[in-house]
Amino acid sequence: MSGSGWALKRFWDAATVAETEAGWAILLDGRPVRTPSKAPLAVPTRALADGIAAEWDAQEGHVDPGTMPLTRTANSAIDKVAPETAAVADMLAEYGATDLLCYRADTPAELVARQGAGWQPWLDWAAATFGARLEVATGVIPVTQDPGALAALAAELHALDPYRLSAAHEFVTLSGSLVLGLAVLKGALPPEEAWTLSRIDEDWQAEQWGEDEEAAEHARLKRAAFLDAARFLRLVSDQD
Repeated sequence: MSGSGWALKRFWDAATVAETEAGWAILLDGRPVRTPSKAPLAVPTRALADGIAAEWDAQEGHVDPGTMPLTRTANSAIDKVAPETAAVADMLAEYGATDLLCYRADTPAELVARQGAGWQPWLDWAAATFGARLEVATGVIPVTQDPGALAALAAELHALDPYRLSAAHEFVTLSGSLVLGLAVLKGALPPEEAWTLSRIDEDWQAEQWGEDEEAAEHARLKRAAFLDAARFLRLVSDQD
């Protein structure tokens, strides 16, 4: 749909899918849905198309994009990521140089232990899987990472199609960790566990000082977006 389409009331009886040359298209009463840039909303798998169609079928009254994460991510993949795939991959690759998992506290001992136990196995995984050994720093002093390690991680991003790269964008930017994002993409780390690992610092602070309601709500929304991206990845990878 065009950008103005989001403000329309529901005008269709049924959302369906159909296989086309462009992929699995979403249809409203037989008419193809278009992205905000007017491209056909057609995706690589039937499973993802069915998920998107279900979002359209669930709309009542005005279309609410906040309840349509699969549609939003597919629109982004088609309109924004596909034309700039290399640039998006390069942007995400920059997270490797400042990966969350590489910056550890020096005190208190309990937090240091949690970070080490939660994060080090995934740095070791990246080293074993991609040949990318990232160095760990204590405190906020920057650490210079091996260019070869960063290039190896970047190569994984550049190998992704626009749909998987769109999911990767959410994983990496929401968690602050390229390593965690790649672990979820590769199926090595469950999304829920990855999100929990990315929140070790915040969860520890909340335990010590209590939970701030505004911060908790912000975290809830970010977690939902992270898990929505995981569902998008699962559906775009379902070839049955």
